[in-house]
Amino acid sequence: MDEPVLTEPQVVIITGMSGAGRSHASNVLEDLQYFVVDNLPADLIVDVVERSGVGDESRDRFAVVVDARGGVTAGQLSEAIKLLRQKGLRTTVLFLDADDRVLIRRFEESRRPHPIGASTLNESIANERANMSEIRGMADIIADTSDLNVHQLADRLRNAFARGLPERQMQIDITSFGFKRGVPRVVDLLFDARFLPNPHWQPELRPLTGMDEAVRDYVFSQGEANEFLAKVVDLLDFVIPYYEQEGKAYLTIGVGCTGGRHRSVAIAEAIGRHLRSEDLHVTVHHRDAGLGDTDAHQH
Repeated sequence: MDEPVLTEPQVVIITGMSGAGRSHASNVLEDLQYFVVDNLPADLIVDVVERSGVGDESRDRFAVVVDARGGVTAGQLSEAIKLLRQKGLRTTVLFLDADDRVLIRRFEESRRPHPIGASTLNESIANERANMSEIRGMADIIADTSDLNVHQLADRLRNAFARGLPERQMQIDITSFGFKRGVPRVVDLLFDARFLPNPHWQPELRPLTGMDEAVRDYVFSQGEANEFLAKVVDLLDFVIPYYEQEGKAYLTIGVGCTGGRHRSVAIAEAIGRHLRSEDLHVTVHHRDAGLGDTDAHQH
C-alpha cells in the first residue's frame, strides 16, 4: 500500500528549554527532508518561511528553531503561528523539555554556558523556565527528554513527523512508569495501577516484566484488573474524539505502578492494543522496565 501523501505544506517550530535537545530535534527533521533554520528571531519567522518557498512545488517542509538565544516571546510566537495558519500552512509547535536536574547535568558535562545569564546555572534555568512557561502552553507536542538518549528522541520525533503520517491524525503516546522515580513531566491523562496485586511479590515473576506472558496472565487473572482496563478504555473511547475535534495533535497517557516493571507495563500494553484496534496512531513506551519502545503502529 502506498504511503499517504501530505496535502498541506508543513511548518514545525522547534522551541523549548536550553539543553533539552533542540539541536538533536532539528537534525532529525533535516533527515526527514525538512529545511531547517536555527536561532531565528520569532518576528522573522513568517518572512523567512515565505522567502523559503514553502507551499510551492519545490519545498513543502520547513522547520525553524526559536528559543532564548533570539529572545522569543509568547506574543511574537502566537502572532507568527496565526499568520502562518492563515496562509494555509500546517504549523506545529514542538517544545523540548527536561527536568532541571537533567539540564544541570547536561550543561556541566558539555561545559557550555547557559544562554540566559545569571549568577548560577540553577538561576539561569529557573529564569528560562519562567520565560518559556507561556510558550510551553502553546505547544502542540511537548517532548520530555529527561529519560531519553539521542536515539530514543530521534525515534519519537520520527513517529511524530515522518512523511507518511496521515493528515491531522492525533498521535497517542502511552508511557508506563514507576511512581518511585516520579511521574513523567509530560502527561495528559494519568492512571494509577498500584491498587492491583503486585507480581513483584511472586518470586518467579519478579525478574520478568509486564511484557512476559506469565506476568500478564497474573495481572489479568485479577478481576479488578479487567474491570479497571474496561473503565480506562471506555473513558478513552469517550474523550479521544473530543480531543481530536479540538485539534489536539498529541495525547500522552501515563500508566504508573510502584516500580514501573510489571502492572503498569501490562496495562499500558493492553490499552495500546485496544486503541490500535480503533485504527489510531499509538506508540507505547516503558520508561522504567528497561524495555525502551516496544511498539509503534501507524494507521
